[in-house]
Amino acid sequence: MLDDFFTRALIAGIGLAVTTGPLGCFIIWRRMAYFGDTMSHSALLGVALALFFNINMIVGVFVVALSISAILLLLQRKQSLSSDSLLGILSHSTLALGMVMVAFMTWVRVDLMSFLFGDILSVSRMDILLIYGGGAVVLAILAFLWRPLLASTINEDLARAEGMNPDLSQAVFMILLAVVIAIAMKIVGILLITAMLIIPAATARRFATTPEKMAVIASLVGSLAVTGGLFGSLHYDTPSGPSIVVAAFGIFMLSLLSLNKRMLKRI
Repeated sequence: MLDDFFTRALIAGIGLAVTTGPLGCFIIWRRMAYFGDTMSHSALLGVALALFFNINMIVGVFVVALSISAILLLLQRKQSLSSDSLLGILSHSTLALGMVMVAFMTWVRVDLMSFLFGDILSVSRMDILLIYGGGAVVLAILAFLWRPLLASTINEDLARAEGMNPDLSQAVFMILLAVVIAIAMKIVGILLITAMLIIPAATARRFATTPEKMAVIASLVGSLAVTGGLFGSLHYDTPSGPSIVVAAFGIFMLSLLSLNKRMLKRI
């Protein structure tokens, strides 16, 4: 019989994986991996500001992640620096600024490791409700925007010609990404959120024949990684968040072996 805290962690992790799967597909298709990394790194600054102003931590992380994405889009339009340079500056600056702010707040006791690498074993029933409630809203909005987002990913000019609004779709996608980062922070941590968005989607890409199938497979791969990572963490007494990411990486490597075998058979 599994302990109650482990069952809660398993349920919470699977709920998150189901949500990150489809979002991660768009990150892969749009080549936004570094962008997602920048948004997740900014989460620590959101934590620091939430502690300083004594507001809800999820709200703080969401606001900062959204602000960073807006700043990035604004700077990109000015074209004073390349996108990868801007991402590098914002990513490391926000993470460092968050750590410095936390260090200055000596009146607050903060476990930085839990923020950086997650603490899925401490999730409560309220956290589970938040994950599944927030995840359901994110997936519902993503399903509604699926066609315009997919069209603008393939060809932005063509999407405009068909009467769609790629800028609005992208803005909503940024909001959804900020919501997921805020929710996921407690489970896998600031430094590992991007891995859960990218690795399952990258694995699913090798097996899917349609965008919709890729989204479903990415969710399944993420759920499998959560299950394998948590049981591995329980058995080997390793950190839960990193163990989930290692499990996801292991599945990805197996997918590469499977692909190579199929290619050899064709030869």
